[in-house]
Amino acid sequence: MASKEELRRGHRRVRKAMSLPQLQEAGAGVAGHGADWAAGRAGGAPAVFAVYLGVSFEPPTLPLMAALHAAGHRVLLPVCEPERQLSWVHWTPDTQFVRSRYAPIDEPVGERHPSTVVAGAAGIFLPATAVDRAGSRIGQGGGYYDRLLDFLEGSGVLPPTIAVVYDGEVLPAGTIPAEPFDRPVAEALTPSGVVRLGTGPTADPDRARRSTVACDNRHIP
Repeated sequence: MASKEELRRGHRRVRKAMSLPQLQEAGAGVAGHGADWAAGRAGGAPAVFAVYLGVSFEPPTLPLMAALHAAGHRVLLPVCEPERQLSWVHWTPDTQFVRSRYAPIDEPVGERHPSTVVAGAAGIFLPATAVDRAGSRIGQGGGYYDRLLDFLEGSGVLPPTIAVVYDGEVLPAGTIPAEPFDRPVAEALTPSGVVRLGTGPTADPDRARRSTVACDNRHIP
């Protein structure tokens, strides 16, 4: 099994080869299917969704943010804080951005709210470089979202999660190493649609066992 960093590097190389038209097409697909997913989670009423601004060759999420806003939803965007924590700013099309002090991303300017505000969201759109059908996710390597999900899970309120990836980044179950601190994601949002993870014939029944073994092995000298 390849390590997370090997998988991350490989998918980043593929992403960097994408053309501008391909990125634009991907952004339109993510926006359409993501807006439909949000409508289902909101039950037809305006709601709050935690999103992120895709940068460089990540799946573009600005069209998704605009679609959510046009549908009457409130959009929360993250700001990186010390000790790999996140705060959140309510985004509108008029929001300005500045470069983060802690990560290679653009962050919104505005009043910052603690992560408790995400507990009231109807859903969380997660950045990822790949997911597998067991629900394992590879993020960007900073650990910000692992800490966020751990905090929300510990508080007893974890909104539905969906990882945003390209079509070719949904991998077979068991491809991504499952580590004890990882939080599985339920669905993937791709330019072609929403993919359900962790259920059905493609699910990985040994995921929990492997996570336990990995946890135990960390204590072996």
